[in-house]
Amino acid sequence: MTLEKDTLLHNRYRVVEILGQGGMGSVYRAVDENLGVPVALKENLFTTDEYSRQFRLEAVILANLRHPNLPRVSDHFVMGDQGQYLIMDFIEGEDLRYRMERLGMLDDDDAVHIGASICDALGYLHSRKPPILHRDIKPGNVKITPDGHIFLVDFGLAKVYQSAHQATTTGARAMTPGYSPPEQYGTARTDPRTDIYSLGATLYAALSGVIPEDGLARAMDNAQLTPLRKRNPKVSRRLSAAIEKAMAVDPSDRFQTAEEFKKSLLASKSKTQKIAGSYTVAPPPPDEIPAVGAKDTVVETKEKPSRPPKGPVPPETSHHEEQPFISPLKRQKERERKRRGALVRFLFVLILLLLLAVPFFAPGVIPADVRAMIPFIMPTSTNTPTPSSTPTPIPTETPEPTLTATIELPTLTLAPTNTFIPAVDETPGTPGIPAGVATAPGGGAGQIAYVSNRFGTPQIFLVDLGAGEETQITDLPNGACQPSWSPDGQRMVFISPCKGLEDIYYNASLYIINADGSGLTTLDASPGGNFDPAWSPDGKTIAFTSLRTGQMEIFAIDLEDLSLTQITSGAQKFESRMPAWSPDGSQFVYVVKRLGVYQIWMMNADGTEQVQIVRSGTAYTDFLPDWSPKGDLILFTQRCATTFCNPYLMSVSATDRSTEQALRVRLSMVLIQNVEYSPDGFYLAYEGAGEANNLDIFYMTLSGGDRTRLTTDRSQDYHPAWRPATPTP
Repeated sequence: MTLEKDTLLHNRYRVVEILGQGGMGSVYRAVDENLGVPVALKENLFTTDEYSRQFRLEAVILANLRHPNLPRVSDHFVMGDQGQYLIMDFIEGEDLRYRMERLGMLDDDDAVHIGASICDALGYLHSRKPPILHRDIKPGNVKITPDGHIFLVDFGLAKVYQSAHQATTTGARAMTPGYSPPEQYGTARTDPRTDIYSLGATLYAALSGVIPEDGLARAMDNAQLTPLRKRNPKVSRRLSAAIEKAMAVDPSDRFQTAEEFKKSLLASKSKTQKIAGSYTVAPPPPDEIPAVGAKDTVVETKEKPSRPPKGPVPPETSHHEEQPFISPLKRQKERERKRRGALVRFLFVLILLLLLAVPFFAPGVIPADVRAMIPFIMPTSTNTPTPSSTPTPIPTETPEPTLTATIELPTLTLAPTNTFIPAVDETPGTPGIPAGVATAPGGGAGQIAYVSNRFGTPQIFLVDLGAGEETQITDLPNGACQPSWSPDGQRMVFISPCKGLEDIYYNASLYIINADGSGLTTLDASPGGNFDPAWSPDGKTIAFTSLRTGQMEIFAIDLEDLSLTQITSGAQKFESRMPAWSPDGSQFVYVVKRLGVYQIWMMNADGTEQVQIVRSGTAYTDFLPDWSPKGDLILFTQRCATTFCNPYLMSVSATDRSTEQALRVRLSMVLIQNVEYSPDGFYLAYEGAGEANNLDIFYMTLSGGDRTRLTTDRSQDYHPAWRPATPTP
């Protein structure tokens, strides 16, 4: 029901006129009688839980924003079953849609100033913790005041963006054809680059007077973007190139941040960068400012249902794992590439089999001198028998096998090449283990804990390397990940909740459990999230990563009095995580996030003398370090930061600081990551690629020999943790 003029709400706000109306409510101009100032009053008539939650979200988002190009919220209240109301700044002026109708195409200078202002607002929104996405940028949501100031309004579709791997329940999903990027259709993941596309499309329409081709149609290869200069030849080449790059179908081809887009816009017209909020355009004439009935600050003009929708919750409001957007054309090309690769591999295997079959089925085609060098080919018979001489005696004893000596490589010291290390009793007559009989790998324990999602929710399992038996340790409804053993091998620390293999575990807590699954205890459940636990060598302390300060920092908890110590305290956007203790407990090797990539650093256990020990540049990201038991070497995983590549295993000296360049460990493996030394230092456990390209747990010698696959389930298995040898009673 439309509110009548002079209606008094909340004993404070008197309605002056209606400014706009939609399916879910209206926007009114009102007067705050306490302060005597005009305000915008936004109404939500639907009181169902979902619509009420969305309306409250908009209020919370705007109430916490302070930026010269964004409106402010001053009040939010509910009036019984009548509806919810949002009070915010009343912004006079015209929106960009009305200006386009009044003037036609904008000139380059106005477009650059509008684009720079909205980029400033987006840069502010995207830098919040967590970031905020607007997701409905279009000419109707860009407001120009009577003094030429520019505002970005209407946060009805805003979304709090958590991470690439975390589902969200905030924000309704809607599309404005021509202005929405293809990933905003369906259930693809949206991120800050979604707003960059919509801003590019808005500037395209402002400069050309034409709404650009729809993003989804372009992604389906049913349409192509008409070059901006073809619609308006007066637009400069550099400006049109910047706008068209912002509208790329693939998010990775766009500007990655609003600041990048802003710099490109300013460079197109040689504009000087100004402080946020100082970009203006020519104000609208006073007699051209829209009056009653025009859309104001936050009214939603899209068609919305006249009643709450029935049936399941829309995809964006349900808990689900969003997937990155990949255009159908790119998917088709990838399928064709895989088919070609499969055909090439088939032909290669076929040729190889034919070559291997020649010595067995047609040895005569091989020259005699070459045939004599191949031991498994029987010599071809001749017509002239060879005279028999003294028969060769058959040996009566088998000679003792000789062990291969330890080999030194630039990156790793390798263990003997046989699978297990023989223990020989050097005292004659004393019972012991005879030569050639192997001890269990892993320093005597021979067990590895790992995480598997074979039953749906990730849980921790324990596998015995000798017997091959598996035991489920945890059974938590919210999952369990990242096990780390106590030095005596009797307990482990882990995190929960966890939905799977993620980069950051928001809202996770630390737990301790006995090796047999008993004695579950909550260790730290502070807000934000705690993960990457690492038990100290003396068993008295657990180091971990925490988000309690608003960003990733390393903390340590004393297990005797549960006192907490903050180890790192980086500046903003200088985060620390993944601590790994030195064998003597005096130092950490850890990971620092700077310049958008992870770096390997080292520091003392009290947080002093922090130093970067590996410099890989911004093209690579280094993570998951592990210290060798002897303390002389550090292994870590490396990936490409800007393009896709399989992870590498890298090594760097733990003691020699004369070089900051790591060496790649050359192993013939498709995938190897999250490497962990066995307690005796002779073996490595790691995550590798199984037969169905899923993650499995493997172990091998330091040289890459005797590679053994421990898990064979088609589920994802990860986070290996080698159990220390338990003392013999």
